[in-house]
Amino acid sequence: MPLNLSPNIPDPDAFYDQLLLAHQGLSKAESDALNARLILILANHIGAPDILRAALEAARLERPGDQAS
Repeated sequence: MPLNLSPNIPDPDAFYDQLLLAHQGLSKAESDALNARLILILANHIGAPDILRAALEAARLERPGDQAS
């Protein structure tokens, strides 16, 4: 199965609210650690090395300030 980069979260606004709530009251270091744990938990759930590799490549290509075509 290829990496899915199309919108796939049923209620993305609700998820974003949950993500912000999870970071509420944390220091920058704590917030960074939460993000790292979340990434590792989700990567473990995905498990497929080819999908994880493709996700890393896609994330590296998308940088703040880049213009989408």
